[in-house]
Amino acid sequence: MNVSAKSGKIKGLCSVIIVNFNAGAFLADCVQSVLSSTQPVEILVVDNASVDNSLRVMAERTGNDPRVLIIRNKRNIGFAAAANLGLVRVQGKRVLFLNPDCIIQPDTIYRMNEVLDRYPDAAMAGPVILNPDGTEQEGARRTIPTPWRSFVRAFGLSRLFHDFLLNKDSLPDEPVSVEAISGSFMFVRQSAIEDAGPLDDGYFLHCEDLDWCVRFGRKGWKILFVPGISVKHYKGACSINRPVFVEWQKHKGMIRFYKKIFRRQYPLALMGLVIFGVWFRFSAIALLFLARRIINGIKQK
Repeated sequence: MNVSAKSGKIKGLCSVIIVNFNAGAFLADCVQSVLSSTQPVEILVVDNASVDNSLRVMAERTGNDPRVLIIRNKRNIGFAAAANLGLVRVQGKRVLFLNPDCIIQPDTIYRMNEVLDRYPDAAMAGPVILNPDGTEQEGARRTIPTPWRSFVRAFGLSRLFHDFLLNKDSLPDEPVSVEAISGSFMFVRQSAIEDAGPLDDGYFLHCEDLDWCVRFGRKGWKILFVPGISVKHYKGACSINRPVFVEWQKHKGMIRFYKKIFRRQYPLALMGLVIFGVWFRFSAIALLFLARRIINGIKQK
């Protein structure tokens, strides 16, 4: 499987970067769906030292397809750093960053490519992200989660004030500009990456996509939400067995994001309150997971 997809420039080639960590059979399903694309593709699977059978199952089911290249990391270096390793190897002018628990249709990449052709001022685009039950997933279209918007969502005040998620709004008829899309599917223009730079690998997991959206916006690029295209996302396949670690990295990413993006917009005392709130929220979630584990352990006895 360690065969490069490089065989000279291919017209219309899309490079697909999939960061894997113990995704199990989801990885094979994802890669197979990409290989079925009507658009020419190369796939770079960047593996963060998985210890499950995900790579073996993928190899068996894809038959060592030469369009697939595996980059093996000796340790888990996080999503952003792994994605950037794939980015330096791509050949396509369009790059799809795709989670290994996503399934796309044969025409998904072709249609996303057409969208970027129609909107030359767009850095990247994202489709409707669906849960397995067909409902729209949170995060596919959103505003930037400012400290205030995050406060509104964390304390259940969304009925009184708008938070940063837009999935409850009606779907638009055409692609629309939004502040941010989901990091599970980011279809990106190479020239925009060259302009704004790669993902910030200071984030280990979560918030690197929001950071990128902000940076693209500051460079004058648009972020598009594409309502006519949908992708199924089995959210959390890589994190289900380590929820507290994932929550730790998520909240750590939030603090990095707030400090980096908003530190000059909010008074120091308010930023301190925001940071306290983030860690308080993490502590509450961690205690909840611990309580559930104890209860489940008692039930099994």
